[in-house]
Amino acid sequence: MIKLGVNIDHIATIRQARRTYEPDPVVAASFAVLGGADIITVHLREDRRHIQDRDVRLLRETVFTKLNLEMSIADEIVDIAIKTKPEQVTLVPEKREEVTTEGGLDVVSQKNVLDKVVKRLVDAGMLVSLFIDPEEKQIKAAKEVGAQFIELHTGNYANAKDENSREELTEKLRQGINAARNLGLRVNAGHGLTYQNVGFIVESLDVEGLHIGHSIVSRSVFVGIQKAVQEMKDLIFRHSMAQHSSG
Repeated sequence: MIKLGVNIDHIATIRQARRTYEPDPVVAASFAVLGGADIITVHLREDRRHIQDRDVRLLRETVFTKLNLEMSIADEIVDIAIKTKPEQVTLVPEKREEVTTEGGLDVVSQKNVLDKVVKRLVDAGMLVSLFIDPEEKQIKAAKEVGAQFIELHTGNYANAKDENSREELTEKLRQGINAARNLGLRVNAGHGLTYQNVGFIVESLDVEGLHIGHSIVSRSVFVGIQKAVQEMKDLIFRHSMAQHSSG
């Protein structure tokens, strides 16, 4: 079944609104795992707007499933990743002024830098994933710089205004998955996925994992994070079974 990666950044966003100690994303990670999360994802941004260095350190000590650190390619953040050694790192584009990640990493234009960064991370024993748009040139470049995984950006699918657009964008994602697999890359997907739109993705795309954050944290305000994760996990399971039945 497709693995569920739960991004807990916005638990930390609530904490940082008051610069206090609660809610603690480290505690949230424990409840998310109890709810069925296969992977805990956090993004240590250069401006430390939500997740803090302390969070990454304690999550590394307490997460017993898999920790995925989203990060820029800034030297300081790369050094922290190498010191902390999460099982996986996902390199993402990062702009100070953005509310959330707005698109995929431009691997093609940054190949020289990414060659060096990916090698450092792989040599330190981590799986490296690149968060990219489903474009053949970016997928090929991801392979060339040494990534083992890609995470395809599903934000455009999530924001589709009508069914025709959704189908067209899903087909682009399918083509991206096929291109990646032909190159020997493993494939995840994420961004903008919700309880309302995840089912179509599960039934349409053959990926190893989905990374979902904002929707789960929003739901957890009403039902608690353990139950919110369990509900998403159940959705993925039901739609996975539907896909296998139809196939």
